[in-house]
Amino acid sequence: MTNPKNRYAMTDAAMAKELGQRLEQMRLEANVPQKAIADELGISEGTYRHAINGKAKFEVIIGILRVLGKLENVDNFLPELPFSPIELLKLDGKKRQRAVLKRTLDTQPTEDDLNW
Repeated sequence: MTNPKNRYAMTDAAMAKELGQRLEQMRLEANVPQKAIADELGISEGTYRHAINGKAKFEVIIGILRVLGKLENVDNFLPELPFSPIELLKLDGKKRQRAVLKRTLDTQPTEDDLNW
């Protein structure tokens, strides 16, 4: 088992680079040349190298996973989260479109804020 890392201590760039390195490891284990992936996706080898360095669009990453036959990793990366039954009842069949900022007691308007 690998050593768990504190993901919140990592920069976004460091996490992207780590994900790129994992993609490259998958490619090597599948014994697929970089050029073969690039050709199948219609991208340059430079674009592929950008991906494994953590500087790629989602479409490129998804394409690489597709070529390697590893699309199930998308579900591991961002699993689908169903609404709870209570939230579904609150929505009454409507699909949620946006999040709402919750006000705390500290942010309630005062008489001064209302110019009274």
